[in-house]
Amino acid sequence: MRIFEYQTTSEDVNLPIKSFLKKQGFSRQSQIVLKRLPDSVLVNDTPVFLTYRLQADDHLTIRLTEESSSAHILPVHLPVDIVYEDADLLIVNKAAGMPIHPSQNNRDNTLGNALAWYFAQKEEPFVFRCINRLDRDTSGLTIIAKHIVSAGILSAMVSSKDSLVREYLAIAKGSVSPASGTITAPLARKEGSIIERVVDFEKGEHAVTHYRVLSEKNGYSLLSLILETGRTHQIRVHMKYLGYPLIGDYLYNPDMERMTRQALHAYRLRFTHPITRQPLEFTAPLPPDMQWML
Repeated sequence: MRIFEYQTTSEDVNLPIKSFLKKQGFSRQSQIVLKRLPDSVLVNDTPVFLTYRLQADDHLTIRLTEESSSAHILPVHLPVDIVYEDADLLIVNKAAGMPIHPSQNNRDNTLGNALAWYFAQKEEPFVFRCINRLDRDTSGLTIIAKHIVSAGILSAMVSSKDSLVREYLAIAKGSVSPASGTITAPLARKEGSIIERVVDFEKGEHAVTHYRVLSEKNGYSLLSLILETGRTHQIRVHMKYLGYPLIGDYLYNPDMERMTRQALHAYRLRFTHPITRQPLEFTAPLPPDMQWML
């Protein structure tokens, strides 16, 4: 059970609880969940409805209970590198080669499977809510929300370019020029493919990537890239469009001589905690295969 405690002020007088919670980031869906749970909303230790109008110095308690786990995610004992955990979220440093979600061809080798096992060992329910999804062969940091409230707030951050900073490190073929810049090129699904994306100025969705070269060696460039939007394969397609594809990318630069997966790593996350509002920042070092290239 996740318990939220609030002390009201004169500014909250006569405000319905549902409006107060909206200001705290509780989505409409999370409030629907609260309505279904017995004794989930209390004022001064007395159960009330969400329509209750608050008074000054009320003590509001929200009790969020999750009893069931994600269906069809098999708990599997797999290694998982948990960088940070609290009552509201997890930060995981995902290994390259591990898919995020189970699918028809990946039923027992995913991050979802690993976390289902992790929570089963703690005897806690687990609903898989991954906020910033990484491609199977992209390594690095990803955020897992532990309940519906943090999931809603974090998901809203992803769509706001200033709220959640996602910095990637990548290795591209060639000497990237200019050494820094912004790629603004809309992305769409490639005709005839369910996987590949292409730059498409007629049908594509808005996509923006900021990049800068950190170093160059042996005909390769180490790049820092910051996403302003989060389209599927955005960095991979944008770098190919610029003329400097990532090495080891089987879809967009199928030269596997140096690496057998795209040289892309989610290096840094910076955001405000969805509940406590405290600033958070995490980094994950380059994995060995990318370090070897440098």
